Amino acid sequence: MSLRAHAQDVLTAWAAPTAQEELLRKEFLGHVHAHEDAMWRECVPGHLTATTAVLSHDGERVLLTLHPKAGMWLPMGGHCERGDASLEAVALREATEESGIPGLRLLPGPLALDRHRVWCHPPHSHHLDVEYGAVAPADVEAVISDESLDLRWFPVDGIPELSDEATRRLARRAREVLRSL
Repeated sequence: MSLRAHAQDVLTAWAAPTAQEELLRKEFLGHVHAHEDAMWRECVPGHLTATTAVLSHDGERVLLTLHPKAGMWLPMGGHCERGDASLEAVALREATEESGIPGLRLLPGPLALDRHRVWCHPPHSHHLDVEYGAVAPADVEAVISDESLDLRWFPVDGIPELSDEATRRLARRAREVLRSL
């Protein structure tokens, strides 16, 4: 199964928890149907991406990266690559690369959808972000990557102002899922 077909299946099956996310789910599906290259960065109007809120083993903290272009504390995430088999694989790969933490455990998901303006194609395009959660092993050290200005753990209920509501929502949902397991 292609990554594009997998994304269609994931988005078709996902039960959006809010009316706004249901609209995004339909928009994302329409985009994937309309664009053969919807999964790839080269898709100018926008492309699917995957983001992961990395939680501490107890679910009380979330690891955020200070994104160099956005200038905000955000979860790990990024573009699909040709070798990726699923959105879950993209989410786990990006989280592992950007956190430097081996052995992350992906939570069942997706947990949220978000659409945001980015700089992939000047003046801008959009990331159609499928969002997941992952849990880090106990007593691990995060390692800052070249893609980040800084990397820090924050309490899920204490994400700094220099972030956004989508990040707060994703961290809360990931913690809820972890607590339910």
